[in-house]
Amino acid sequence: MAIGVVATLKVAEGKNADFEAVFRDLAAQVKANEPGNQLYRVFKSKSDPQTYVVMEIYADQAALEAHGKSDHFRAAGPKIGPTMGGKPEIQYFDAV
Repeated sequence: MAIGVVATLKVAEGKNADFEAVFRDLAAQVKANEPGNQLYRVFKSKSDPQTYVVMEIYADQAALEAHGKSDHFRAAGPKIGPTMGGKPEIQYFDAV
C-alpha cells in the first residue's frame, strides 16, 4: 500500500535560497536513486514565504524506510538544519 508523507517546514528569514538549493539537489537524488519513491516535491506557501510543504509518496513502508536510510537523505540533513526556523511537522498517510 502506498504511503504519503506531508512535511511542513518553517525556514529561517533570509535562508530561503539556501533551503531551496538543498532541496533541489535532494529531490534530484531521490528521483535518481529511489525506485520506490513516486513523488518528492517541495512547495512554497503563497501566504507565508517562510513556510514550505514537502509532499512525498512511497510505494510501501520499505521504500519509505529506504529513503530515511539513504546516503543522500542523511547528507542533506546537515545542510538543511541551518536553514530551518523551527521543528518540522511531519504527517504520514495511507493511500485509499
